[in-house]
This record gives sequence, C-alpha cells and structure tokens, in this order.
Amino acid sequence: MKKRIFFYLFSMCCTFIVNAKNIDIYPTNWWVGMKTNSIQLLIRSTGEAFSSADVLINYSGIKVLKTHQFSNKRYLAVDILISPDALPGNVSIEVIQKGKKQKINWSLNSRRPGNGTLYGQGVNSADFIDLIMVDRFSNGDPTNDRVKGMRDQSLDRNQMYDRHGGDLQGVINNLDYLQGLGITTLWFTPVMENDMMNRTEHGYAITDHYKIDARYGGDTKYKELSNQLHQRGMKLIFDAVYNHFGLYHFLEQDQPENDWVHRWPEYTQTNYREQSLFDPYGTKSDQKKMSDGWFDKIMPDINQDNPYMANFLIQNCIWHIETFGIDGVRLDTYTYNDLNFANRCNQAILNEFPKMTIFGEIMVHGVANQAYFEQNNMDTPFKSNLPSVVDFQSLYYGIIPALTQPFGWTEGVNKLYYTLSSDFLSKNPMQKVLLLDNHDEPRFFSVVGENAEKQKIGFQWLLTCRGIPQLYYGSEVLAKGFKAPDGLVRADFPGGWATDSKNAFTGKGLTDDEKSTQDLVRKLANFRKTSSALTTGKMMHYIPVDGLYVYFRYDATQTIMCIMNTSNAQKEIDFQKYDERSAGFSSGKNVITDENFSLSKKTSIPAMKMWILELNK
Repeated sequence: MKKRIFFYLFSMCCTFIVNAKNIDIYPTNWWVGMKTNSIQLLIRSTGEAFSSADVLINYSGIKVLKTHQFSNKRYLAVDILISPDALPGNVSIEVIQKGKKQKINWSLNSRRPGNGTLYGQGVNSADFIDLIMVDRFSNGDPTNDRVKGMRDQSLDRNQMYDRHGGDLQGVINNLDYLQGLGITTLWFTPVMENDMMNRTEHGYAITDHYKIDARYGGDTKYKELSNQLHQRGMKLIFDAVYNHFGLYHFLEQDQPENDWVHRWPEYTQTNYREQSLFDPYGTKSDQKKMSDGWFDKIMPDINQDNPYMANFLIQNCIWHIETFGIDGVRLDTYTYNDLNFANRCNQAILNEFPKMTIFGEIMVHGVANQAYFEQNNMDTPFKSNLPSVVDFQSLYYGIIPALTQPFGWTEGVNKLYYTLSSDFLSKNPMQKVLLLDNHDEPRFFSVVGENAEKQKIGFQWLLTCRGIPQLYYGSEVLAKGFKAPDGLVRADFPGGWATDSKNAFTGKGLTDDEKSTQDLVRKLANFRKTSSALTTGKMMHYIPVDGLYVYFRYDATQTIMCIMNTSNAQKEIDFQKYDERSAGFSSGKNVITDENFSLSKKTSIPAMKMWILELNK
C-alpha cells in the first residue's frame, strides 16, 4: 500500500514538471572557462505568463544570484554565476507558469580552441578587407531566396530595394576569387535575422540577435563559411549594431518594459550632430536628441542606460564571436550610442578576446571630431577606449579632393596631406580602416567622374597608405552609382547569378578598363602581402608641390616610394629632392609595371598617374 501511495505522489509531481514549450532563453547557450562568467539570462515565454519569479537551476557550478520579473509577465531575468570548475553539460532550468513547473534545457559548452590564434586574431595593417553585402554578391543556393513565413517575400533583381537572393553559399563558392584578389578578411553587413516588411537587403534592422538570417543559409552556413575562411588563413569581421534594431524585433513588439528603447512624446529623429557631444557651448537637449533620437521610424533607438538591455547587447556580442569564430568587430553608427556603454562593451569584448580588433563607424566631418570617439591624445572629459575607426576623414578630406579638386593652398591633394598630418591626434593611426567607398557612400568610380585612371590612383593610395585597406565589393571592376535616385551603390556583383552576361569572377565580358583595374588591385594587393614596408612600416611624406605628392613607406628591410601626380600635366621627378628616404638607393622598380628607374636621373610622371617604386641599392 505504501509503495502504491509513493508511486501515485511521484506521478502527480511529474505531471507538474514538463519540458517547456514556447519559451526562449537568451543567450541561447554559454561556455565554461569564460572570463565573462556572471551572466544575465533573459527568459521569454511566447505563450503563458510566468506566475512566479522563482527560478531553479540544480547544476554543479552554477549559482542563481538574483531573479527579476517585469511588468510584462512573459519575461524573467536571471543572474547566474558560473564557477571556474563547472563542466560542460545540459543545464535544466525550472520556471513556473500557472502553478506548473516548466523545464528549459540550456547548454553550457566547451569553448572553441584557439582564442587569439585560430579566431579572435584581430585585424591589422597587414590585412586587406572586402566589405560585402551578402544579398548582392552571389546566389549560391536559390532554394533560400524566399523563406516561408518571413515578412519580406520580394525577389526582384530589377528593383534595387528588393531582395536579390545572394547568400553565404555564394560567398563560399567564390573564396578562390577573393583570396586570389589579395583579400585576407571578409566583412559582411549584418547577417542576423531581419524579419521586416521590406528593405531587408542591408541587414541593419535586426529582429533576432541570436539567429543568422535563413535567407543567407542560417547558422549552419555561417559556421561553414567561418571554418573555410580560417582553413585558408583568412579572417571574419562581425558587423555589430548597438544603436537600434528593427521595428519587428521581439523586444519592441513584446516589450519587457517600456524603457528598453528611447521613448518620446512623438516621433523624434536624431539630429545627426556629433558636435553636441563635445561642444563646450552645447546644450543637453541637443545631446539628448543626438544620442536618443531614432534613426528611422522602423528602427527603434536602443536605451543602453537600461541595464537589462545593456547586458543583452554585450552578452550577444561575446556570444556571436565565440559561436562563429569572429576575428574583428565593426561597430555600426558608433557616435549615436551611449558612449559610456560603448566603453563598457568594448572592454568586455577585449577582456574575453585580448587580440580582437574593434573599429567604429565614425561618419563625421573633421579629424578632431573623429578622434574624439577613438583612443586619442586629446585632453577631454570623456576618454574613449575604442581602438580603431573607419577613417572617413581621409576619404572626405583626403583622396576625394585630391583627385577631384584643382591644386591649391588648401585644395586638391593638399587636403590629403593636411588630413594625414593630423594623425598626431590618434593613438594608433595604423589601425584606422581606409576606404574609397562602402554601402553608404557613392561608388568612388562615379565620384571621380568615371575616370579609370583616377580609380586606379585611388586603389594605389588605398593599398600603400598607413592603415588597414578596405575594398567594397565590385569596385575592383569599376562598379558605379550614387545613393540616389537609383541606389546603384548596392548593385549586384557581376557574375554572382547564373544568368549574368558579365562575370567578374572569370573575366567574361569585362571591358579593358574593368579588367586592367581588377588586375592592378590583384597585383598590388598580393605584392602588399609580403611587403613589410607597406604592412607594418613607417610613413613619411613631403609637402605637395603643384599637384605632385610624394610619400614613403619604409622599415629596416624595405623602402617603397609612392609618387602621385594629381595635376593635368606631366611632372618632373628629381629623386635627389627626396634624399631623406631615397639616399643610398640607386634604382626603383615599379611594382605594377615592373619598369625600372635610375634614381640618379630625372624623369617625368604623366598627368593623373601614380607610381609605386620599390627602391633598391
């Protein structure tokens, strides 16, 4: 009789402990042996509300520190501590809904090997980045062009703002091309889920931070790509977005509280004025509008002062790096974030991945304005710990005016000279990411009037100046276009679709100018890989004279002389004028054409040409 009563009571208890349905947990897993071992779990029910804030975890090495229930009873936050001696395994987490215990399975995993060597390696001046919009590069798997149940079902390559079908398999299929071009590192615009109604091709309206978009191939394909890159000795950059997410993100559609994003009495857009953050005469209202205003009505502005939201973002970035084997992090819209939060997040990433490269999108005007947001040599009340930036100043006030303005005291190539001369403001100019164009900027070829020679000069500067060069997919074959009205800056890579008549991967259908520009990039980028002067050397430049700009990259074993003629007439080169760096050398070999020059003789460089000479004794 006693046995039957015991069995009955045991059975009754079991009916109250069932495997959870319609419950998600973020982060979706964690790892043993992490420095970040104090984790805040966000538990969300998409069904019944939690009737109690009580959470039970009976797992050796995990301690529940605190739980919190929000006004939206479908959410719980659970602070846990993972001890150094915890072992990998399946963790059972029990929560209560309507008096019933629900069991959630959560994984505690072993870390991937090779932090700092096989991943988390960082990106440096020896690398060459290619920025790719996955939807516009290559369609390797047409079966995922549309995914049932997702809001955006568009698929029309004739419409620039519809989806076109590019995916991660398309990138994998063309890794030989990218590596052969001299690329060492791939950076994608965000590949996380963007389940929005339209305009999902760019990736910046994230709706789930813990899912890779199924239209790109999902988590499995992203891991495959990462593995293949690292097997080739290449690297992967993650585009992180802290400032905003998509309107259909579950944290907006089903808010834990009303303060996880910035709320205004009526829609308020950012003023896009970074000056308000450091202006000694600025107002707090302007600062607030800059940092808390929304980018767009479909992109809620994240409130990073909310500690739960802040933890969610920081943990997700660490999770993404460890899960997918990331080597560098690019931080979107950096100037619009709460800067104290940004410092905290940067430090958390570097604590876990000491060799990680972090660079911010600082799309501002003015070298000092840009330097304010990075590690700098300025005495200001706020000090940023951001290691690196995308160097828009050397684009806006450097190479563009150098090739589009007549030479003058403050115009033309002198602007490039002035801008680079301001590197004294930055802690490490060699970590700045150089660019000619990207997904938000006009194609450089269009900016310089579709002049192939100017485009070639741009690439020669990009691959020889200090910093980390970044290509934007397709510019190597003279992709053109402005942001408006046609949006061609995000056009498809030729050859990425089976029906394309032109194929930049194979060279089919390319014009002579397209092919010669692609060849120049390939030759110079691969030369750069083994050039110590260009990858890690110092820089010296001379004041430009009448449109002629000369600079050197050098170290103890190699000297590279770069001669840029931005005028409309040929210019005489007297090598003896540059003897601070040319002394002791007798000749120079053009690394593109293989032509040799005697440094004891004067020569002339044609109009609108650039030479890159490796000096020899």
